[in-house]
This record gives sequence, structure tokens and C-alpha cells, in this order.
Amino acid sequence: MFYIVMAGIGLMYIGFLISMLAGDIGYLARSDEANQLMQNWPDWLKPIGRPLVSMARLLEQPEIQYSVKLTLISCLMSSILSVLVAIPIGYLFSRYNFYGKTILEAILYVPIVLPPLVLGISLLVLFQFQPFKQFAPYFVFQIPGVVLAQFMVAAAFSIQMMRATFDQINPRLEQVALTLGCNERQAFSRVCLPQAWHGILTAGTLAWARALGEFGPLLVFAGTTRNKTEVMSVSVFLELSLGRLNDAVAVSLMMVFLAVGVLVLTRIFGLRNPAI
Repeated sequence: MFYIVMAGIGLMYIGFLISMLAGDIGYLARSDEANQLMQNWPDWLKPIGRPLVSMARLLEQPEIQYSVKLTLISCLMSSILSVLVAIPIGYLFSRYNFYGKTILEAILYVPIVLPPLVLGISLLVLFQFQPFKQFAPYFVFQIPGVVLAQFMVAAAFSIQMMRATFDQINPRLEQVALTLGCNERQAFSRVCLPQAWHGILTAGTLAWARALGEFGPLLVFAGTTRNKTEVMSVSVFLELSLGRLNDAVAVSLMMVFLAVGVLVLTRIFGLRNPAI
């Protein structure tokens, strides 16, 4: 009985998530615009083909093509930056205890618990003060601002992932390396880091997926200028604000497919590793 109740609660939530996605697909399956492009298709194939045709039609638009390209590039850059920051921070917090560690740990969770809109406002305010003010023309409402806004949130997830990864790696191996003549840098780079590559991959993919869905900081800090700072999440907002719900749903589905693809890769290459 206990397991039935537990499974029932889990299935209710999973069923609700799947229903949301099915609702999006069902909405596109009734698209009249896609129907006009499928006049020669068999009737039984049209409900399946309409969502795909709607997304394909949208990808032909130059602004959506720009949005997809900028999304892929900015998410890649923010995920790389996130991993570069997450590795040293995750290692230090996993291996060492120091004064103020608890406070710093709480600060690292701020981008996760803070409303995204507030994070964007904080970035905008920060660039009103020196020395950040000198760089404001290059970041505020500019493409580098997109990467910075995505990075500030994605890095927090990568840091937690890397810390969990280093927690699972036995520090005794590094201690043995130190007794054999390695210094701390060599013990880290030659013993610890190679064992953490699954975690690095997972942290990178999680950061990429998180950056993909980022919107609040972008809205405030990078702006929603079409063909300039427009990523896919911004495209959804712009299409919705123009009353084109069909296009907004189509872009949303593209983001869902991208995110699911990345997270499936994470499960395959990262979390299956027993060390993580």
C-alpha cells in the first residue's frame, strides 16, 4: 500500500507534466496555418504533421533563425564559463573547511532561489557603479549581456553539481599522490580532475539547459530587441505580445525538445556514472 501511494503521487505529477506538453502539441495539431501547407497530405497524417510543419514554417523566418543561432551560441558560452567557475569553487567547498564557508554557501544559492527578474534588476543596478559602469555600453542591452545574465544563473547549478561530484571522489587518492611527490596542483589535475569528467559534462549540460530557459534577467538586463538580443525564450515573449499564440507555442516546443535532448544526454553520459 505504501508503494502504491508513493507511485500514485509521482505518477500524478509526471502525468501533469506530460499533459502540459501534450496540450502544446494538441494546440499546434489544430493549426489552420499548417493545414494550408498540408493539403496534399493524407487526412490521418495531418494531426501528427501539423506540429512539425508549424515549427518548420517558423524556422524559415529570419528573426527566428537569428534567435535559434543566438540561443545556441550564448548557451554554449555561458555553459563553458559556468564549468570554468564551477570546477575550482566546487573543489574548494568539497575539500576544505574555512571560516565563513556557511555564509558563502548560502550566497552561492542566491541565483537559484532569487526571482530571475530580481537578478536582472541587480545586474542592471550593478552596472551603474564603477568599475562596472565603464563596461555598461558593452553589456547592458547588448549580446554579451545575454551571456552574462544566463551565466549568473547557470553557474549556480554547475557549482552545486561539481561540488557533489568532488564529494563522491575519494580524497585519499590525492593524498597518496602527494606522498609520491606530486604537488597540490598536480594531484588535482592528474588524479582528481580525470575522475570528475562525468560530473563536468553533467554540469555543463545542466548549465546549458538552464541558460536555455532563462528569461527574467534577459528581459531587464539584455532587453528584448528583435534581431539583436533575441534568444528563444525572448521569441516566445515577443510572439505572445504580438498575439501570435501559435508561433509562441511552436517556439516553446522547440525549446522543450532541445532541453529534453540535452537532459537525456546528461543522463546517458553523466548520471549513470556510479561515482556521481
